[in-house]
Amino acid sequence: MPFDLLIRNGLVIDGTGAPGRHADVAVTGAKIAEIGKGLGGARQTIDASDCVVCPGFIDPHTHYDAQICWDGAVTPSSWHGVTSVVMGNCGVGIAPCQPASREIAMRDLVNVEAIPYDVLKEGITWDWETFPEYMDAAARRQPLLNLAFLAPLTPFRHYVMGEASMERAAKPDETAGIAALLGEAMDAGAFGFSSTILNQHLGFGGRPLACRNASDDELKAYANVLKQKNKGAIEIALTRQIGVLEPEQCETLDLLLDASGRPVTFIALFDRDDIPEAVRDTLRRAAPMIAKGARPQTSPLPLTREIDMRSPFSFAAFPSWRLVFEDKSPDAQKAVYRDVNFRNQFREELKNPLAFGNWERITLHEARSAELKRFEGMTVTQIARAQGKDGVDAFLDLTLDDDLALEFTMTSFNTRVDRMAELLNNPAILIGLGDGGAHVDMLCDSGYPTYLLGTWVREREVLSLPEAVRRLTSDPADLFGIRDRGRLVAGLAADIAIFDPHTVGSSNRGERRYDLPGGGKRMVMPARGIRYTIINGMTTYADGELAGASAGKVLRS
Repeated sequence: MPFDLLIRNGLVIDGTGAPGRHADVAVTGAKIAEIGKGLGGARQTIDASDCVVCPGFIDPHTHYDAQICWDGAVTPSSWHGVTSVVMGNCGVGIAPCQPASREIAMRDLVNVEAIPYDVLKEGITWDWETFPEYMDAAARRQPLLNLAFLAPLTPFRHYVMGEASMERAAKPDETAGIAALLGEAMDAGAFGFSSTILNQHLGFGGRPLACRNASDDELKAYANVLKQKNKGAIEIALTRQIGVLEPEQCETLDLLLDASGRPVTFIALFDRDDIPEAVRDTLRRAAPMIAKGARPQTSPLPLTREIDMRSPFSFAAFPSWRLVFEDKSPDAQKAVYRDVNFRNQFREELKNPLAFGNWERITLHEARSAELKRFEGMTVTQIARAQGKDGVDAFLDLTLDDDLALEFTMTSFNTRVDRMAELLNNPAILIGLGDGGAHVDMLCDSGYPTYLLGTWVREREVLSLPEAVRRLTSDPADLFGIRDRGRLVAGLAADIAIFDPHTVGSSNRGERRYDLPGGGKRMVMPARGIRYTIINGMTTYADGELAGASAGKVLRS
């Protein structure tokens, strides 16, 4: 019998790190049938001459939890050869959720992941309450991509504890109830759970995101669920100072590893030029935990974001900025920005910056006021010098003068090519942190697979092509226990990316679209060089266009 699909004449890179070989790949149904030469006929043939044929990419760090309600194509990840995404990272999500708590869940996403409230209110369908029901609702939508779910700890704590989850640690009976719900999620196919301890992760009402209040006893109990199930992994936002792992955080990481017996991936391992040795110091400090299965996570992109002063997530790590998130009405935010005490406290905090401390990295991208247009393209340092002010006053005065409407861009982290070469060549580091679906109005890093292949493989020759493909495919699959994907092997799922190695790539700054529910703005990253994407045996992307096939499925652990 003929195959359903035959991919001919490509350079097959199988995802294991082995060298490529010229071969044909045959697909029958949703599975890879055979790899070799002279395989016979097929109902459909793709000529992959001069192209690489490899497993579809698996993105381990996304926040598409809400977006899948209105965008089954899961864009822009689906443009970049990604065939599976892991959602529910950083302890924030929308299930389980009782009807009375929907407002809190949405406000958590607004504050932590910078998704506009009006978009969430119009777009989330709320056809679930429990976490297994949420997974089933996702499956009913017949997504284009495969969806893998982590259980985010915040909604689980809130489901059991109510608003007390935002104020305190759980009592023993509450901990048992939360652990039972996590076990139920794991039985339904979740690939583990996620949490955060980051100061900037403020949820509803500007209070700490609920999972930040989890005690060590709680975390031990939740991690033990994975040990009992003998599957899954943990993701945690761990570095309170970007790229800096402190002793207390090492203890948390060690606790999770020992209590779960499973891998733990932690963020964010970004290289900082203001603390030049931060990444090296963190890797040295984490070495004993890495030996147990810890995986620090980084992005291959220099972090370039837009700053919207109505939702200024870039400054949320500074304690003084908490007031900006407590009441997000324009008048309240203007009052904060105008306040001398706020400015002075911010100045003091900038002497020991948690994430940002260099006004030369912030540029005025766009102002609405004609009077301020002359400053567009200038850094805050340049504007401050021209006005005879310091950076804080120049930055906040501009914000007020433009009625909070102006937009800045910030370039920070992962900017040093030599240090990035070290990170990308360290096999202990998980490549990801695309954050697809989050921070939609300020950045889009979900094009990192094509950026890695174009910039770091072809242009800078920092990684070999087989190793880069392995890091995008079998590496994240093995971490989370996604057993039937990530490799081109007969009998495994036919998730396949076909790309032109001479043109594949993307930039490090996205472009604006107004295609969210209600016409909301987001940044997206177009892809170059992706010829075809095949998911579960069906062509979902061809020569720059989505093919319309809803071939994805909810993956189950």
